Amino acid sequence: MNIESIVNTILGVVWSPYLVVLCLLAGLYFSVRTRFIQLRALPDMLRLMLRHERSDSGVSPFQALSLSLSSRVGVGNIAGVALAIAFGGPGAILWMWIVAFLGASSAFVESTLAQIYKDRDAKGQYRGGPAYYIEKGLGQRWYAVLFALVTVLAGAMLAGTQSNAITSAVNEAWNVPVMTTTTVLLVVLGAILIGGVRRIARVAEWVVPLMAVAYLLVAALVMVLNAEKVPEVIMLVLRSAFGVDAAFGAMIGTAIQWGVRRGVLSNEAGMGSGAHPAAAAEVSHPVKQGLVQSFSVYIDTMVVCSATAFLILSTGLYNVYDPAVNGIPDEARLLLGNLPGVEAGPRFVQHAVESALPGFGRSFVALAILPFAFTTILALYYMAETNISYLCRDRPAPWVMGGFQLLFLAATGYSAVNSATIAWSLGDIGVGLMSWLNIIAILLLQKPALAALRDYEQHRQAGKDPLFKPKLLGVRNTSVWDG
Repeated sequence: MNIESIVNTILGVVWSPYLVVLCLLAGLYFSVRTRFIQLRALPDMLRLMLRHERSDSGVSPFQALSLSLSSRVGVGNIAGVALAIAFGGPGAILWMWIVAFLGASSAFVESTLAQIYKDRDAKGQYRGGPAYYIEKGLGQRWYAVLFALVTVLAGAMLAGTQSNAITSAVNEAWNVPVMTTTTVLLVVLGAILIGGVRRIARVAEWVVPLMAVAYLLVAALVMVLNAEKVPEVIMLVLRSAFGVDAAFGAMIGTAIQWGVRRGVLSNEAGMGSGAHPAAAAEVSHPVKQGLVQSFSVYIDTMVVCSATAFLILSTGLYNVYDPAVNGIPDEARLLLGNLPGVEAGPRFVQHAVESALPGFGRSFVALAILPFAFTTILALYYMAETNISYLCRDRPAPWVMGGFQLLFLAATGYSAVNSATIAWSLGDIGVGLMSWLNIIAILLLQKPALAALRDYEQHRQAGKDPLFKPKLLGVRNTSVWDG
C-alpha cells in the first residue's frame, strides 16, 4: 500500500457515519439544553464581541474572537467549500449550514468550559482548552493527555492544508515556484511564532477583519453580476441536499457526510480548537466568551463559506465526482465537469472570480488566501503550543518549545510542496480525532457550562453585570476564578 492508500483507509475509519451522526446530534442536544442560545443571545453576542477589556494575563474578548476566527476563517472557507461541492455535490452546502447552526451551541459549551477551567502558565498568561477541562472537570488525566497529543499532531497536519493552498494559489496566479513561496512563508511564520500568543493575537486582530471584509465585497460584486442566477443556485442546493435533483439524486448520503466534514473543519464547532483562544480572554464571566465564540461560527460558515459557495455555483465553474468511484479525483468518474483537469480546491474559486472579473480573479483569490491561510496557521500553532504547555504542566522547557517550533515549520513546509490530496486527508484525520474526543468530553461535562449559563442569565435579568463565583454553583477545580 502506498502512503495515499494508508491515509485514505485511516480517514475512512475516523470519518465514519458515526462521527457525522455524533456531530449533528450533539449540536441538536446542546441547542435544546441551552434553549437555542445561538438564537436567543444574538444581541448579547454582538454587544460582548466589541468589548476590549484585557489584562496582563489575558487578551481582550475581541482579540480572542479574532484568534479563533483566524483558525476558523481560513482555506476551509475557500478550498474546503470547493471540495465539499466536488465530492458531495451542491447539496453539501446546506448540510454545512445545518452543522454550523447546531454547532454554534456546541461551540458555546466548549468555550464556556474552557473559561471555567482555564489556568495560568509560568508567564502568568491564561491557558485553557479541552485538555484542561477534561482533567479538571472529569478528573481523567489520561484522557486529557490523549487529547493533547492528538491536538498537537492535528495542529501540524491542519497547518499543511493551509500552506499547500498558499503555494497552489500563488503558483496558479503568478506562476511563482512552489519552493520559493514555501521558503518565504516559513521565514515570516518563524519570526511571528517566536513572539508568542500576544504577537499572534495582535496580528489576528487586524488582519482577520480586513481580509474577511475584502473577500466578502468581491464575492458580493460577483453575485451582483450573476444576480439572476442566485434563486437558481438556492434551489439547486436544496434539491441536491435531499436527493431530488436528477444529476445528484444518488449523492444524498455523500452530501451529508461531506457537508458535515467540511462544516466541522471550517467552523470547528465541537472540535475543541476554538476553546483554546476562548480561554485566553479576560472576562468577568465564562459565558461572556462562550457567547462570543458561538457567534464566530455564524461569521465563518453562514457568511464567508456561503459567499464562496455562491461564487462557485453561480458561475457554474466546478466539477462533481461520482461518490461510488473510489480514489483521488483524477481516478474518479465525473458526474459534472466544467473545469477539466483542474484540481478541486482554491482553483475552483479562482476560475469563478476570473470568469466574472477577467484579469482580476486569479490574483485576488491568491491574495485572499494568503492572509486567510497564514493567520490560520498562526492559530493552529497557538492551539498546539497550548497543549504542549499542558503536557509540560504549563512550564515547558525552552528547548521543548524551540524543538516543537522547528517540527511545526517542517510539517508546514512538507505539505506545502506535496500533494494537496494528502494534505487535506491528513487534516481531516486530525479534525476527526479531535472531534471524537472533545464531543464525548463536553457531553460528559455539560453541567458546569449549563450552570454557568443559568447564573449569567439570572444576573442579566437582575440588571447586573455577571460576575462568576464558581463555588456558589458547586463547581470545583477552578483555580483562576477561586483566586
